[in-house]
Amino acid sequence: MTFPRFLLLAAALLFLSSCTHHPDVPASSHEAECLPAIYPDYCNVTVPCNIAPLNFMLPAGDFEECVARFTLPDGRQQTYGDGVKVQIPEAEWHAMLNLSKGKSLRVEVWGKTKGEWLSFNPFEILVAQEPIDEYLTYRLIEPSYAGWSFMEIAQRNLTSFDETQVFNNEIACDDRAKGQCINCHSYQNYKTDNMLFHVRLSNGGTVIVNDGKVSKVDLKRDYTISAGAYPAWHPTAKLVAFAACMTRQAFHTAHPNKIEVFDLASDLILYDVATDSVSIISNDSTLLEVYPTWSPDGKYLYYCKTVPLPEELRDKDIISTYRKVQYNLYRRPFDLATHSFGDEELVYDAASHDKSATLPRVSPDGRYLLFAQGQYGCFHIRHSDGDIACMPLDGQALPSVDLTNLNSEGFAESYPTWSSNGHWIMCSSRRGDGNFTHVYFSYFKDGKAAKAFLLPQEDPESDTFRLKCYNRPEFMIEPVRISIKEFSQVLQ
Repeated sequence: MTFPRFLLLAAALLFLSSCTHHPDVPASSHEAECLPAIYPDYCNVTVPCNIAPLNFMLPAGDFEECVARFTLPDGRQQTYGDGVKVQIPEAEWHAMLNLSKGKSLRVEVWGKTKGEWLSFNPFEILVAQEPIDEYLTYRLIEPSYAGWSFMEIAQRNLTSFDETQVFNNEIACDDRAKGQCINCHSYQNYKTDNMLFHVRLSNGGTVIVNDGKVSKVDLKRDYTISAGAYPAWHPTAKLVAFAACMTRQAFHTAHPNKIEVFDLASDLILYDVATDSVSIISNDSTLLEVYPTWSPDGKYLYYCKTVPLPEELRDKDIISTYRKVQYNLYRRPFDLATHSFGDEELVYDAASHDKSATLPRVSPDGRYLLFAQGQYGCFHIRHSDGDIACMPLDGQALPSVDLTNLNSEGFAESYPTWSSNGHWIMCSSRRGDGNFTHVYFSYFKDGKAAKAFLLPQEDPESDTFRLKCYNRPEFMIEPVRISIKEFSQVLQ
C-alpha cells in the first residue's frame, strides 16, 4: 500500500513522541571493533524509501540481548530491541524512511553476551529516493527436485509484511496420486489484469487472465513439441512468447550442484490471446531456443539459443555432453502489425567467454540487458558458479556495469528481474546454506549495483524455519485481484 503524506507525518509525530516501549542503550560496554554479525545482513545497504522494516537479530547462540539505536539525519534517535531481535513497528519505520529519504540512517548495535555488553561499529542504511514496486509474487516450494505436496503462488506487499495466496495446488487437484504442479506466473507490464500461470498434471493447462476474465487454455498444438513454458507478455499487445520444450532432470550422487536440468528439444512459440492461436517463432531442430523476453517498446524479442556442439559430440547422449551445452543471447525485430519476426541478431556471445547466458531481461529504459550466467547449461540456480550479469545495449556510451555487490561468492544466483522504474534489481539466490533460494534486492544506478539485501520479514528468524524456496520472484505494481475460487473454477 502507499502511505499518504498526512499518515506519514502522523507516524513521524508518533515516532518522535513514543519512548516508553523502547530499551535503553547500555550504560557501559566493551568495543568489539567490528560490524555486528546481524541476520539478515543489512549493514551498509541501500534500500527503497517505501520498503518494509529491516528487522534483524544477533545470533541467539552467542547473545542474550540486543539493542539497536537509529539516528536520523537531523540527529533525532530511537532505540529498539527485544531479546536478540530488533523488530520495528511499521508506522515508526516508515516515518524514519520518510525523514531520511535521499540520506542515511545511522545504526548502532549492542549485544549482551555472558552478562557483558559489546558495542559494535556503527553502519549506515542509505534510503534511496526511488521507491520499489509495492508487490512481489513468488512460488513457495520445497527443494525436493522430483516431487511435491503442498505448493502455492503467494504475493507479498513489499511496504509491509502482508502475504496472501494467489493460488495453491490442492484446491483444484482431482487426482491426488498424480498431484498438481503450478508454476510460471507472469504479468503484462507489472500489472495483473493480464496475467497467467501454468498448471501441470491434474487438471493441467495454462490459466489466462485477459482483462480480468479467467479461462484455461491448452497451448499444445499438433505442430508444437509441447505446451508453452517460460512466458513473456508483449508490453502492449495481447501476445505471449513462450518456449516449447522437453525438459529433463538428472541427479549427481556426489557433486555439490546435486541436479542438472536440461532440454532435449526447445523451440519458441507465440500465443495470441485474442484468437487462441499459436504460431512458431523459431524451431531449429538442431539447436535449443528458450527464455524469451520482450524489449520495453515491444519491437524486439530477446532469447537464448545454444551454440552447435563439436561435430564429434553431436550424436552423443545429453548426459555425456551437458557440460558442453552453452547458450548465447539473441534478438529478433518484431512487427506488431503483421506479428512477424525479422532476422536473428547475436546480442552477446557468451560461449566465446566459455560461458552460458540465460534468462535475459531488458531494463525499462531499454539501456541495459540483465541476464544469468554460468559455465554451461540453462538452469543456473542449481549451479554454484551461477551469477547475474548485465551489459549496455545498442553500443550506447553508458557507464561500465558493475554487479559485484549483487552476486555472492560460491553460491548460485539466478532469475534476475528489473523493477518497473529500473532502479531495483531482484534475483533468486542460494547464498546462506546453498539449498534454499531466497529473494534479494539491489539498488542500481549509473551502471553500478549496491550491496544486495534480503527480503525483509516481520520475524527475522522466519526464513530459518520456513523450509521453502522462493521461486520465480516477479515484481507487480498492484496485487492480483482474482480470487482463488475464481481460478479454481476454470480448472474443475
